Amino acid sequence: MKYIKQFAIITFISLIGECLNHLIPLPIPASIYGVVIMFICLETKIIPLDAVRDVGKFLVSIMQIMFIPATVGLIDIWDVFVPNWAAYTVIIIVSTFLVMFISGKATQLVIFLKGKGDKKNA
Repeated sequence: MKYIKQFAIITFISLIGECLNHLIPLPIPASIYGVVIMFICLETKIIPLDAVRDVGKFLVSIMQIMFIPATVGLIDIWDVFVPNWAAYTVIIIVSTFLVMFISGKATQLVIFLKGKGDKKNA
């Protein structure tokens, strides 16, 4: 029963994100609305972390499986993909390294700022 309740909370937040996506005319995916709402609810303790922790861990552990339908979908557009495979490969490699670089710098900045905050409190 605990897992059903946790999954229902996550699903409800996703539903709110879907509703916002239809109400607000911005080019933002519904999943982003849902993630932002979940983040705000967790940070403000509206939803305690323990209320979604176990199902959240489960969903993260099976995340790789969620990419299978998108990968299989490439079969439907294979004739479009093949002539441009080199461009797609370059885009994937460059964007992957760019995301890794920006994520690393953002993490370093957060660690640095957290370290400065710890010294102020000491």
